[in-house]
Amino acid sequence: MTKIAYLECKTGIAGDMCLGALVDIGVPLAYLIEKLKGLGIDSEYRLREEKVKKNGQLATKVFVDLLTEEESSHQHNHDHHSHSHHHHHPPARHLPEIERLIQQAGLPPKATDWSLQVFRQLAIAEGAVHGIEPEKVHFHEVGATDAIVDIVGTCLGLDWLSIDELYCSPLPTGGGIVKAAHGKLPVPVPAVLKLWESREVPVYNNGIESELVTPTGAAIVVTLAKDFISPPPMKFHRVGLGAGTKDLLLPNLVRLWLGESAVFSDSFNSSTQISESLSPTLETIAVLETQVDDLNPQAIGYIFDRLFEAGAVDVFTQGIGMKKSRPGILLTVICPMDVISTCEGIIFRETTTLGIRRLIQERAILDRRIDEVDTVYGKVRVKVASIGRDNEKKIINVQPEYEDCARLARENSQPLREIQQMVLHNWYSV
Repeated sequence: MTKIAYLECKTGIAGDMCLGALVDIGVPLAYLIEKLKGLGIDSEYRLREEKVKKNGQLATKVFVDLLTEEESSHQHNHDHHSHSHHHHHPPARHLPEIERLIQQAGLPPKATDWSLQVFRQLAIAEGAVHGIEPEKVHFHEVGATDAIVDIVGTCLGLDWLSIDELYCSPLPTGGGIVKAAHGKLPVPVPAVLKLWESREVPVYNNGIESELVTPTGAAIVVTLAKDFISPPPMKFHRVGLGAGTKDLLLPNLVRLWLGESAVFSDSFNSSTQISESLSPTLETIAVLETQVDDLNPQAIGYIFDRLFEAGAVDVFTQGIGMKKSRPGILLTVICPMDVISTCEGIIFRETTTLGIRRLIQERAILDRRIDEVDTVYGKVRVKVASIGRDNEKKIINVQPEYEDCARLARENSQPLREIQQMVLHNWYSV
């Protein structure tokens, strides 16, 4: 049995949201507080939880309160296990020092290993942004006390739950500007982009202009998540809700799904094993839509050509009735994420529309290849679609290219249908 955890991040992810979701799902806060003492920095902060509501949903918010020198010495007097210095502001630390703290903390082996990996990834990303070695990165923003607590606490929580595989949803980009140690930065901040780049993370814009993914949150998922996908098949056990600080249009929550790899009845299990080996590839795709009722229909053909040139996967129109009983058309464009703005630019430029709806969806696609088939009239390309992994691919669909068949039919005064049948016959005979 494989224990699976899935982080659903509709409004992004931050370290404290991970901690909140873990505590909400059942990791005892007292366990985290006790284990984190091993780092020897517990005079710098206090960890507490609070139940909060986000758009009406009850969730857990975990706070890492940084202590003033006075509070810190007061806490020190009450806790004889603490051997750390007292700082009014937590010190800036470098990677080697943070690694030393983690290695000497006596944490469970997996938590130690994961924490070191996350900090290493974070230092590599920050170093790449500033053009310095990871070891020289000055952890003021991301590595002050709260980031250490967030990262090590999250790794402790995942270990406590005995997670075997962690998955994460695609991540929203957010937007706007944030204040940072080096002045103002655009969102996503440079370190987050570097972390995304390291795993080619699927991202999309959910329309919220705010910092949604923090460097700490990005480092945790980029390091520990096996993949960035829709929820994997699982026998669902429970969910934990970790609250963020801001109030947004959507509930500002990370939802942590907990389950185990699906083993149901024998008949279901055998079919899932078959379907898993023969599952189509999933990709994230954008669907752009707009309706127009005051455009010369001749422009539509031109727009189709421009959109396909720009990289659209498909473009189609439907006749619709609009306000004032005007006939209009609904224009739909399906395109990869990286050409959204190009396709939207073409639609705005070439039509009279004032707005475009944007949907981000997943589509299942078959693997396809092009074969060339010889006929008595000439060569024809054939599109062959298959499903499954290399060693057990199953061909699902074989289609001769229409344009090639139509050209041969015209040139040789033959029925199109006969050319198509001949091509298929020749393909299957090989």
